[in-house]
Amino acid sequence: MDANILVVDDESEIADLVTVYLRGEGFTVFPCGTGTQALEIVNREHIDLAVLDIMLPDISGTTLCAEIRRTHQFPILMLTAKSEDTDKIAGLTVGADDYMTKPFSPLELVARVKAQLRRYTSYNGGERREGEELNIHGLTINRSTHQCWLYDELLNLTPIEFDILWLLCANQGKVISAEELFETVWGEKYLDRNNTVMVHIRRLREKLREPGRDPKFIKTVWGVGYKVE
Repeated sequence: MDANILVVDDESEIADLVTVYLRGEGFTVFPCGTGTQALEIVNREHIDLAVLDIMLPDISGTTLCAEIRRTHQFPILMLTAKSEDTDKIAGLTVGADDYMTKPFSPLELVARVKAQLRRYTSYNGGERREGEELNIHGLTINRSTHQCWLYDELLNLTPIEFDILWLLCANQGKVISAEELFETVWGEKYLDRNNTVMVHIRRLREKLREPGRDPKFIKTVWGVGYKVE
């Protein structure tokens, strides 16, 4: 798999370790230690995926993630030294696709990088089934083009957001649990206290301009899951 990967971590030992493992898989890696350097690389090179540490010496990883998301939709994997949900939720809220807590297994990181790249490649021109389009209350989502329109506005969705919305729309009227959403979209085992799905649903609702108390598209069925009516 050929891809350009940005690795941002001010701990040189970790950055070097991640770089060695990723290059061993054939990836081109751009390592750096600050958010400023990272933005320079993003603006100069074609990046396919970024691995960002939360704690950086100049700006936070979440700020860097938000800045990247202003103009780019490639996958972003966050690294955090803390196990608390706050750092994870902060990263997911500003546009990260996945996260890992330090210390982590380099082999697991490589596996997650590959999984995100497979999804991103599919999103941007891989094999797709033609003619798959759903229309629900002014929302049009097309799986063959991976585009989503709200009335006349093209929504800027990440691959993960698109996959979640497609799964819900394709099962219109059926309640999908957070566990099923996570295991279908992320392809990993769902663990208790995993807020990943909740945060992505929140981001989707914001992009759909959903009212907080009575969302039009994505409904919460408390204690069960989510559905599109």
